[in-house]
Amino acid sequence: MTIAKIRRLSSTGPVARLVWIAAYLSVTLAALMSTYFFPALHSLLLASKEQRFPAAIGDLGGAQQQQIHGRDPMKWTWEEAPLHFFRGTKQDSSSSLDKKLWKHPPNRGFVPCVLPSRKYKASKGPSRGFLVVQSNGGLNQMRAGVMSYCWELVTCFDSFVFSCQICDMVAVARILNATLVIPELDKRSFWQDSSKFSDIFNEDYFIEALEQDVDIVRKLPKEVADLPKSRKQFRSWSNVKYYEEEIAPLFDEYQVIRAVKSDSRLANNGLPADIQKLRCRVHYDALRFSSRIEEFGKMLVDRMRMHGPYIALHLRYEKDMLAFSGCTHGLTQDESDELADIRESTAHWKVKIINATEQRAKGFCPLTPKEVGIFLQALGYPSATRIYVAAGEIYGGNERMQELQARFPNLMRKETVATPAALAQFSRHASQMAALDYIMSVEADVFVPSYSGNMARAVEGHRRYLGHRKTIIPDRKALVDLIGKTESGVLEDSELSKRIIDIHKRRQGAPRKRKGPVVGSKGKDRFRTEEAFYTNPLPDCLCNKNSDDDNASSQQHTNYTIDAVSNHHPQLE
Repeated sequence: MTIAKIRRLSSTGPVARLVWIAAYLSVTLAALMSTYFFPALHSLLLASKEQRFPAAIGDLGGAQQQQIHGRDPMKWTWEEAPLHFFRGTKQDSSSSLDKKLWKHPPNRGFVPCVLPSRKYKASKGPSRGFLVVQSNGGLNQMRAGVMSYCWELVTCFDSFVFSCQICDMVAVARILNATLVIPELDKRSFWQDSSKFSDIFNEDYFIEALEQDVDIVRKLPKEVADLPKSRKQFRSWSNVKYYEEEIAPLFDEYQVIRAVKSDSRLANNGLPADIQKLRCRVHYDALRFSSRIEEFGKMLVDRMRMHGPYIALHLRYEKDMLAFSGCTHGLTQDESDELADIRESTAHWKVKIINATEQRAKGFCPLTPKEVGIFLQALGYPSATRIYVAAGEIYGGNERMQELQARFPNLMRKETVATPAALAQFSRHASQMAALDYIMSVEADVFVPSYSGNMARAVEGHRRYLGHRKTIIPDRKALVDLIGKTESGVLEDSELSKRIIDIHKRRQGAPRKRKGPVVGSKGKDRFRTEEAFYTNPLPDCLCNKNSDDDNASSQQHTNYTIDAVSNHHPQLE
């Protein structure tokens, strides 16, 4: 301001002088805000919009796609992670509360230890014949060969038990010194899925990875394909002695044994250490997904994590699940009648009349979407938390999801993270769609199952194997009781949160030994009630790296482990 202007101002009245100064300050303030404040506010609002309504994969333009980590996510090659699952996960949490919510439990130094012993390596003999396996059930059921004792008759979304069956049949082939034929997938199941083994898994790698363990062929040789076969239903939860004494002699008369069923054919416990380690080598390494599924799944993970950590919620609330379990809480009378009719008309479901109130009170029912929302909110997760919903078709549709959506608006599914066009290659194959959910669940920063089905247990075990990633297992019996008291006014919301947090402090995936059978159980109930092998690989396949175990110390330098990538989880470093 010049001296002349000051002199002119001094000659005017005080009111005019104040008006002039106010105008001058307003212009100056506007200039400062347009330079510093408004751009920051615009960026904040834009980021908030992107987090709430992210563009689906396939919607991004070519130039914008290239900006995602410098590459096209639709052509993801994942050079940083040569094996199929990461050891660490990326997180972006700022407050101490956030860090606590996403922090993994301490793994107490446990690492994979699945190397075979010298004795095992030398014991592989010439093949006695061929083992043909017909995998039954869904993908989770086929992967490990385990069945839930309370869910064993239901064809359902838990499609990874298929690969567990394969793991067990590889072990059986080793025990028998038999050549394993690439398993046939069940195309007659509820899902009517036409997928072949190679559509889901990397068949070449499967054969190569196990060449020192068992001989594997893609199909029976022509010279034996038409020969008589021994069709045999192996006894459930069997030990090595059973296969050596009752099954192996069949090769004296037949060149081919066909396993009629392959679920739960090996015991969870009491097997030789080398057989248990073989099961883990198959499950956690040899059974890699096909490159098409693996690359697309990891692309979905990258997309979900662009704005920070996420929860994978395995929400078991499909019609067949509710019909089988007899759980009707929160349903209309018409819906309850429909489920009862389904149960009555399904011949192989033995139990027809079920007391829904008792089922729920005992914790035998899956949590409802509303209860899941209350549970996560009570644990302290903010409403902005990104949640990936791994589920089939929710009974009741969007209306049943409203109360969960109201608490956590950022609910995502395959169909919202990827466009229909991008998903088209998988959408008609239930097992392949389930494979994508499996990848999203194993790779999630936190995994929460609403029910302890086959997929939930398989994911839990895999996350334990990869470093005991945070996996919160709801205590359904306690939750139903607490939520009921809150709704009746007996318990305050603040007290509800405290109790839920306290109950679940020790249910977050920390290392522990596999649980044995329920006390007092006899016969087959002993096997049915013990924790499944693939739910918890400790102690058979995990050792303490601080111990003197040579297997544990050398394991870190073998192909059986999964190397850490550049973006480690802060709590794993």
